[in-house]
Amino acid sequence: MDRAFKALADPTRRRLLDSLNARRGQSLRELCAGMDMARQSVSKHLAVLEAADLVVSVRQGREKLHYLNAAPISEIAERWINRYDIQRVEVMSTLKRVLEEDAMAGPEMAGPEFVYKTYIGTTPEKLWQALTDPAFTRIWWRATVQETDWGVGSTMTWLNHGVTIADPEQTVLEYDPYRRLSYTWHTFTPELIDALDLDEESVAALRDEPRSKVTFAIEPMGEKVKLTVTHDGFQPGSRVVQMVNEGWPFFLSDLKSMLETGEILPA
Repeated sequence: MDRAFKALADPTRRRLLDSLNARRGQSLRELCAGMDMARQSVSKHLAVLEAADLVVSVRQGREKLHYLNAAPISEIAERWINRYDIQRVEVMSTLKRVLEEDAMAGPEMAGPEFVYKTYIGTTPEKLWQALTDPAFTRIWWRATVQETDWGVGSTMTWLNHGVTIADPEQTVLEYDPYRRLSYTWHTFTPELIDALDLDEESVAALRDEPRSKVTFAIEPMGEKVKLTVTHDGFQPGSRVVQMVNEGWPFFLSDLKSMLETGEILPA
């Protein structure tokens, strides 16, 4: 947490985060184009942000693409909520003014994927159980459950917002115990749309979107486990991007809290 505060204290680094929030998955060259400084200076600032886990980089061909990692921001919020009993909404509002002023932006915001990274004081085995066992997912994912035999290619039935979502295209893509898990995202059925109370414009946008997928990568790091969550497969202007943008950091914070303390924080 100290590294995150130190990284956020510099206005140049906040500008870089603002840029990545507006358009995710930028190369060093693209980030330099929006900054009035030498490439080497931008690279040094990015290194500080990566060390603080506020930025995650992913190799794509010859380029290294950079993504805003919102998970530490949520952890900062919950740390201050616990100690000072401040309402979650008030704290997140303050943080967003620094880092995510337009988290619900339109088409100009969307990037090819989201990459979130967090460190959890647990074991790969316990984390894997939390990701795959309905008894645990219904806790940290707030009553969301997937029913499947977890065989690669097997279908998944989602229980979400009190709605059962069954679709043959909801499938398990990868299942490598304690290391890697991937599956397609759920369908937005009429029942789920009603439960979410979405407007007609959003419904029309969701109907035309390709299906996205989520991948969990687990890596032991001494007494902790590094969890990297990648959610990709979005098209420019994606409505699903807007819907999951704020959700993942909160859910990952709840996952971390559940595994480290046995509890999640109040909603």
